[in-house]
Amino acid sequence: MADSLVDRLAALPGYTVERELGGGGMSRVFLAEETALHRRVAIKVLEPQEARVDVDRFRREIMLAARLSHPHIVPLLAAGEIDGLLYYVMPYVEGDSLRSQIRTGGPMAIDEAIRILRNVAAALAYAHQHGIIHRDIKPDNIVVPGGIAVVLDFGVSKALAASTAGQNDGLTGAGLAIGTPRYMAPEQVMADPDIDGRADIYAWGILTYELLTGATPFGGSDPVLIARAHIAESPAPVASKRTGIPPAVASLVMRCLEKDRTRRPASAAELLDLLDSIGTPTGARGMSLGAAATRGASGAAAALVPTAVYLIASACTVSGLHYLGAQGQIGPRFGVLSLVGALLGLPIVVGLGLVSGLRRQEMGDRRQETGLR
Repeated sequence: MADSLVDRLAALPGYTVERELGGGGMSRVFLAEETALHRRVAIKVLEPQEARVDVDRFRREIMLAARLSHPHIVPLLAAGEIDGLLYYVMPYVEGDSLRSQIRTGGPMAIDEAIRILRNVAAALAYAHQHGIIHRDIKPDNIVVPGGIAVVLDFGVSKALAASTAGQNDGLTGAGLAIGTPRYMAPEQVMADPDIDGRADIYAWGILTYELLTGATPFGGSDPVLIARAHIAESPAPVASKRTGIPPAVASLVMRCLEKDRTRRPASAAELLDLLDSIGTPTGARGMSLGAAATRGASGAAAALVPTAVYLIASACTVSGLHYLGAQGQIGPRFGVLSLVGALLGLPIVVGLGLVSGLRRQEMGDRRQETGLR
């Protein structure tokens, strides 16, 4: 099929096709050069006679999505139909997809995963504010060039859904699956015509679960069984699959995976705010009150030893000075000044001991977190 598509794409004006990048099912992705600007682009194609896609409706929906302009969204440049091929064009983004990274590296470091997931949440928040729902958030559609995550195919699933919809039912036709079973929200599985941004939030939860644990909550190879699990099965808590996940992060993931969409974050903007309130997972902003109290107690305990040594040394010094004063060897003023100096030095020693204890505790936590990764 690839060779025949390359031959047919050769007639597409303004582009020179170089090679196939990948794809599957009824779509293929090709690397090409946009001849006017001498830049590389990716062209994704599908055959409308197989998908029963209304070309005009597809093009209109793609053009709506093409208005999105955000640093974490790969824009759509063009769309159309040629020689029976429906196509759309995107900039070519060099870098590995999250799918490749999971396949080769397994679970991600927690702080790296949260940074990438915040990028994805920012893209969702922007798109949802502009009325665009992705409907197919998954590792394959996220590329990380230079450590910054960008999301592909915004608006494409919506365009497919709209251009294959029946006249009256508003649902997709010809058995065309909109979304990927492992990442589909229950309402998508049930073909709810009123899909909203909370379906993307559910997929974000699945994505987060996978980045942190190396696997989606509902495994297997049978898409029907996976779809049923999204509807009826409760996912195992993400914290049970990996130690060291901050409780606030684990709680947010499971909230995003609620079957009832009204119990998920109400919007991607809220999701982004929740991520920002969590802060850096290995930092103090992500710490629970109980953990903060425990760390404070540990620091205070570490400060006891230098404080006790200082008090003993000060008591001995003051006693010695008192004795020398009683013997008339030093004046009383010198003894009073020494006592005042010892008292003033006490809070300094306590503070230094407390800071030192807290730093040792933090370094120990970081070593433990590194080992868990």
